[in-house]
Amino acid sequence: MAEMEASSDTIPVELFRSSDEAILSTLSKSTQNYPFGSFVTFVSNTNRDLILYASDIAQHTANFTHDSRACITICGANLKQDKQDRARLSLIGDITKISDEEVERLGSRFFKLFPNSTSYARVHGFHFYLFKSLRVRWIGGFGQIAWLDEYHWRAAAPQWTKDELAMINHMNEDHRNVICSALNAIYGVIDPQAKMLALCSDGYYATSCGARYFIGFGQPCYTGKDVRKALVHQAESFRSFELS
Repeated sequence: MAEMEASSDTIPVELFRSSDEAILSTLSKSTQNYPFGSFVTFVSNTNRDLILYASDIAQHTANFTHDSRACITICGANLKQDKQDRARLSLIGDITKISDEEVERLGSRFFKLFPNSTSYARVHGFHFYLFKSLRVRWIGGFGQIAWLDEYHWRAAAPQWTKDELAMINHMNEDHRNVICSALNAIYGVIDPQAKMLALCSDGYYATSCGARYFIGFGQPCYTGKDVRKALVHQAESFRSFELS
């Protein structure tokens, strides 16, 4: 089965951005560095770093604070009879604790997408960590295998991060029809009260009736002008799906 180097494209990015749970593999501190797998939830940053919210008493926290090397495996939904034909991503990289200067910004992003997590710290000590990938392995199904190009995968930080809240508020207040038509076109969700929740370089997250959906731009948007252009394109493309 042939393998190839590949630049990131919309399919693995869509899987990555639309996922919020994975298997985290760390090197066990207590069992001679044997791999240790555990279920985790995550939020992707505005670039393609992952934000983790981990308890001090969790075994994986003890492991990655001892040795930062880790692997995160994300699996797509099993929509076929052949379970081996499902898409998945394996991200190899390092986990570090988020600095005090970044906790408020990245933590608020995590809580925005996982609001129930705000209560966790009152039960056990939880802290925020950042996973930065070094290599990404993509399996799109049988015969679709590639190491994604690291340079293209590690998307640069967008220039619009300080304006994210203003951009979101503008869309929700003045252009909610664009969000609603995109949800209708892509997911068949009809909800005039749907709204934009968060932006990233690859698209945005919308919320409807408590559920969260990812709407992709098709290509990374690093400037405010890029985001505006992508949203205008969606408005035009999904005009026939506007809610009456």
